[in-house]
Amino acid sequence: MKTRIGILGYGNIGKGTEIAVADSDDMELAAVFTRRDPDDVKILTAGVPVLSADVIEDWKDKIDVLVLCGGSATDLPVQTPKYAKLFNVIDSFDTHAKIPEHFSNVDAAAKEGGHLAFIAVGWDPGMFSLNRVYANAILPDGKDYTFWGKGVSQGHSDAVRRIKGVKNAKQYTIPSEEALEAVRSGKNPELKTRDKHIRECFVVLEPGADAAMVEKEIKEMPNYFADYNTVVHFIDEDEFIKDHSGMSHGGFVFRSGKTGVNKENKHIIEYSIKLDSNPEFTTSVIIAYARALKKMFDEGARGCKTVLDIPPSYLCRQSPEELRSQFL
Repeated sequence: MKTRIGILGYGNIGKGTEIAVADSDDMELAAVFTRRDPDDVKILTAGVPVLSADVIEDWKDKIDVLVLCGGSATDLPVQTPKYAKLFNVIDSFDTHAKIPEHFSNVDAAAKEGGHLAFIAVGWDPGMFSLNRVYANAILPDGKDYTFWGKGVSQGHSDAVRRIKGVKNAKQYTIPSEEALEAVRSGKNPELKTRDKHIRECFVVLEPGADAAMVEKEIKEMPNYFADYNTVVHFIDEDEFIKDHSGMSHGGFVFRSGKTGVNKENKHIIEYSIKLDSNPEFTTSVIIAYARALKKMFDEGARGCKTVLDIPPSYLCRQSPEELRSQFL
């Protein structure tokens, strides 16, 4: 029997989730829920209903995993605990500093409802998190480095779009080439947050909006921009559509460590990704974890989990025998 997937929110993540489900022959899309007028939302999958989020509770017994496709700034802190009481849920919450708080809230809600929730699923947090854990376990004497970009950060772009007076926005994260080279060469540099990245914002304002106030709010936003060198450009809508419609991204995770009696041997672990579509890659990760969620729920798991708690084999369609033969 196929895993029945529900989608809440049909923005970039919702659209990517629909595509990822279509690529998975062990899953089917059951319904899409939206806070907009359902008549205004056109999806790709024929025969699947698009419904108001107000009726989502009526689908409690018709969905195996509900994918929450809202933003981390304001949507998911409310939505994930709320819906974890009603469904097995999965989100891509990506505000690193607030993950412990989010986990606690979702864990309590999921246990109250007798459900299983996976949070912070994507590539960072997500795949990068796994690589940091593996590398730390293997090289305990060492340093971690993470670089993002160059590319569009969905969470940071969403956070800018939530600011009053902003009509549209894209935020690009740009790694420092000097810092990257210093890490790759084994110099083990001491890098502050501002040393590693620049955050560049391209913003379309609503008519009459105060550009100076918007720029100030962006640059002072905690957990997003306050700790970075941030550049804000105000542009018109035509330029935005022409030059900033893509969703590429990427990044690097490093662990630089030493082994030997006198720590004479140096080792560098590097994991990198380069993505044409940030949302489509993120949702491909989400759907793999939705498969694991269903397996673990059927085995009796309840509460909240992260990628650090989930066996890799649970992500796959192959049997354990096939995995050992193909990948081990």
